[in-house]
Amino acid sequence: MTSFNDFGLVEPILRALAEEKYVTPTPIQDQTIPLALQGRDVIGIAQTGTGKTAAFALPILHHLQTKRLRPDKKACRVLVLSPTRELSGQITESFRAYGRHIRPLSVELAIGGVPINRQVRGLSHGVEVLVATPGRLLDLVNQRALRLDQVEILVLDEADRMLDMGFINDIRKVVAMLRSARQTLFFSATMPQEITKLADQMLRNPARVAVTPQASTVERVEQRVILTDRASKPALLAELLKSEPVERVLVFTRTKHGADKVVRSLEKAGLLAEAIHGNKSQPQRERVLAAFRNGKLRTLIATDIAARGIDVDGVSHVFNYDLPNIPESYVHRIGRTARAGADGVAISFCDHEEAPFLRDIERLIRMAIPSTNRRTGGRPNAPAPQHAENRNGGRPQRGHRQQRGNGGGGRPGNNGHRSHNGGNGHQARPSQNGHHAAPRPDASAGEPSGIGNVTFLQRSGEPRRNAGHRAPR
Repeated sequence: MTSFNDFGLVEPILRALAEEKYVTPTPIQDQTIPLALQGRDVIGIAQTGTGKTAAFALPILHHLQTKRLRPDKKACRVLVLSPTRELSGQITESFRAYGRHIRPLSVELAIGGVPINRQVRGLSHGVEVLVATPGRLLDLVNQRALRLDQVEILVLDEADRMLDMGFINDIRKVVAMLRSARQTLFFSATMPQEITKLADQMLRNPARVAVTPQASTVERVEQRVILTDRASKPALLAELLKSEPVERVLVFTRTKHGADKVVRSLEKAGLLAEAIHGNKSQPQRERVLAAFRNGKLRTLIATDIAARGIDVDGVSHVFNYDLPNIPESYVHRIGRTARAGADGVAISFCDHEEAPFLRDIERLIRMAIPSTNRRTGGRPNAPAPQHAENRNGGRPQRGHRQQRGNGGGGRPGNNGHRSHNGGNGHQARPSQNGHHAAPRPDASAGEPSGIGNVTFLQRSGEPRRNAGHRAPR
């Protein structure tokens, strides 16, 4: 398809898309929307940011408009499950934006971190679309505030991330409450064996759609590694924030405590920064994200909650203050920059203990990242030296096969999420040479990840929707 008009969507949806200036569908939309409009189950292999929210939201809204029914009390017609509060909120906004001319249209959001009583009241008369995180959804079911036997369409978004966060058993409980005569739209960035088994149990004769290679890094991102000592990281970050041409910057740490510690160290250096992570309340997170989006806050310190939860243009730099112990998280982190056709810079700090993590990242992205050694001592466990053909400013060369993966792990905390892991929720990850990377000593709880790469443009000052390419202004 070359236009959204070619799908046969109802006029209210086309009018909303025209107001959003969406004209050309993205590949995932082009392949998924016709199948979903036919009522088929779909498995979509695609990253967040490829436009898959519109890929499932538009056919769902078309179904609701062409089959107008009043939902039963405490019931929903469409259930969308997503792993994180931020992603769930963005999906809800998208449904409301694309369905703004469908009246009445009831869309509710059920996530942790906010009072449940308000959500109970919102569901009391029934809703057409419910977007929820699994933990809060089961809380509502257990309180008898929600019944799931009337769900006509189930969407499972970022299934691999839910596996990482320990939600698979919760999802199985939810699916057992649904009626068998339903349509299921199943999206995942990767398909590990457990996710494949889950899809086989949930879907009937599904169509399979795959639009992007797994774990490709952004070609317009200049990637660098600075080999440093752990104790030198605070001063190094402050130095680079003052010397680099930074417009808006995301700094990733592995732990919530580490994020707060970085904020304090930057404040001592005279630099304003704020943190976002699972210990922050939902109003705090929304306030910080709003300040970051509108430019009032230049430096945001985040755990991997932001790798799939923040969708902001104008991020010129990403700093990996701590390298992730799951290499796919690196891909999602650096995807926060070089968006909407802009260039970007990703700078990673690597101390001695993180050398195995760097090796795993370079294997995943199939390239060696240019490095600068600023360590005071030697370089034990150093990654393999760069090959000449890979010294290209950190950008992957053409012809190199790349993979795209899912975001970082971590068990959820008190935001309505649940985990099957004990301890700190993280496991040691074996590298491909047979050695195990050390587990994180202070792992962050409650850290879902954020949004992947986006290839379309956004009107200035407005949040991006996961829709297709916009028409030139």
